[in-house]
Amino acid sequence: MGIISIKGGVGKTTLSASIASELVYGYGKKVLLVDANYSAPNLGLHMDIVKPGKTIHDVLAGRERIWGAIHKRYGVDVIPGSYVYHHDIQPLKLKDRLSKIKEEYDFVIIDSSPSLNEEVLSAMLASDNLFVVTTPDYPTLSCSLRAAKLAKQRGKPISGIIVNKIRDPKYELTLAEMEDAIGVPIIARIPDDKTNVRALFTRIPTSLYDDRSKFSKEVSKLCAAFTNTMEKKPFWKKILPINFKREEVNRQLFKESFYKNLFSE
Repeated sequence: MGIISIKGGVGKTTLSASIASELVYGYGKKVLLVDANYSAPNLGLHMDIVKPGKTIHDVLAGRERIWGAIHKRYGVDVIPGSYVYHHDIQPLKLKDRLSKIKEEYDFVIIDSSPSLNEEVLSAMLASDNLFVVTTPDYPTLSCSLRAAKLAKQRGKPISGIIVNKIRDPKYELTLAEMEDAIGVPIIARIPDDKTNVRALFTRIPTSLYDDRSKFSKEVSKLCAAFTNTMEKKPFWKKILPINFKREEVNRQLFKESFYKNLFSE
């Protein structure tokens, strides 16, 4: 599963860390989390890996086998990047390296580079499903369009859009506008949440730092779709008639198509 964006600052790495942690603690899955932002890796800092030993850079340079670069944090197997950039790596070897261990996991989550280059391409090619993280503004939307186009050209169409950092809908693009522009369903709308700042300061994924935060609740809904399980809802929401939101309908459709394709292979 590739979590991609070709624009920095959208919260992609924060989401990747929280999705991985929620899949482990909230849904009992075995997860591998990989930092594929080779030029400016920081996933390790989100997972309290300040001084990594072996890294994805060592793996892609042929200096270490992939098992030797795994660090265990918060129940998640993490392959961090080196904070000192190595120019001798081969990014497009990522798919081959992950193929040796991916069957050991329920989910392999790849946090990509926020650039339109060989680094993001390596994450795309190594992923079975791609999800674009965007924010509801025109500059980021234009970048998301480019990401979707590149993925389609490479035979790796986007499975869903995650809209993050929603602040004031009156002055932001609507979900319908973004869906119409990109041509991909939005499966999550996540509010901007100051809890993320506090969680990063403590180097704990937000979904673990405060599972009651607005951000964490939306991440949990997303993970329910990934795992084909019911979303966690208060009792009153289960018994009262509710008008489903656009992203909720899209998540259900995604869940049905994802698992239909999975078991038809």
